[in-house]
Amino acid sequence: MATVDNPVDREITENLTRIRDRISATAQKWSRAATDVELVAVSKKQPIERLEAALKAGHRIFGENRVQEAKAKWPELKSRYMDVQLHLIGPLQTNKAKEAVALFDVIQSVDRLKLARILAKEMADADRQIPVYIQVNTGEEEQKAGVGPGEADDFIRQCREDVGLDVQGLMCIPPAGEQPAPHFALLVKIADRNGIKKLSMGMSADFETAVQLGATSVRVGTGVFGLRTE
Repeated sequence: MATVDNPVDREITENLTRIRDRISATAQKWSRAATDVELVAVSKKQPIERLEAALKAGHRIFGENRVQEAKAKWPELKSRYMDVQLHLIGPLQTNKAKEAVALFDVIQSVDRLKLARILAKEMADADRQIPVYIQVNTGEEEQKAGVGPGEADDFIRQCREDVGLDVQGLMCIPPAGEQPAPHFALLVKIADRNGIKKLSMGMSADFETAVQLGATSVRVGTGVFGLRTE
């Protein structure tokens, strides 16, 4: 690990260590291996200085919500840190699919057939097969992206068999103000009956509950980078 020589580097390094320790302790408590849970550091609206601090601390898995913001920050960073794995965790517009395929290494927010088909075409054109996760709207919230729980099985099948996407995981964002555990448990059930092994669930406030219930990825922004200034 690089020498920590300024306050920002020190802060981010300490935050990463703290989050990893909490993941490890929770995993151990529930008879899981800490290595089975990856930390996706959510870097949306974070300045380059703080991203570089995480990179210098050895972290390599990051999540961004918007294609345009990621496009402005990550190509240069990825040219210097070539083992970075960048996840798209926010809603994806179909007109941004080509850019997303070029930049991201995992797309966690596939939620409609039109998008799935366009992604498959763009991947074929780019000769690049990117793992995708299906976003499930476990709370069935009208304002939130994601396929409904009752439609998830058929949608997963269509994405795999009809469209040809490499569906490796499921992702959810529980409704604000509700206990997250039932939503995480629902995602686990959908994954189990569809033979899906990867589960992206849990954020800064509830990632330990997610680890307990089977998350293989937790998406932590504030816990790693602190509160955003905008």
